[in-house]
Amino acid sequence: MADTPSTPESTTGATASAPPSVPIGEVIELVTNYAKQETLAPVRGAGRWVAYGIAGAICLGTGATMLVLGLLRLIQNEFGPTFAGRWMSLLPYVAALLLCVVVIGIAVSRIAKTSLQRD
Repeated sequence: MADTPSTPESTTGATASAPPSVPIGEVIELVTNYAKQETLAPVRGAGRWVAYGIAGAICLGTGATMLVLGLLRLIQNEFGPTFAGRWMSLLPYVAALLLCVVVIGIAVSRIAKTSLQRD
C-alpha cells in the first residue's frame, strides 16, 4: 500500500480539479446586482411610461376642455336668439356634450397595448 498514492488522479485515472473557490461575499454581491438589474430597470422604464402618460393625459384633457368650452361659448354668443326658450337653451350644452363623447371615442379607439420592453 505504500506504493499507491491516495490522490484523486490515481484513483480515477484523470486529473480532477477542485471547484473554484469563490468567496461567499462575491456570490451574494453578484446575485444582488443581477436581481437589481432584472427588477429595477423594468420598473424605471415603466415609471417613465407612466410619467409620460400622465403628462399627456393632463395636456389632452386641458386642450379638450378648452375646445369644448370654446365651442359652447361660440354657439351661445353667435346663435343666442336661436336657442331662446325653456328647452332650446339646452341645445348648446347638448352639442358640447356630443363633442366630448366624440373626442373620448377617438381617444379610446387609439389606445393600444404595447410592451414596456424595447426588443
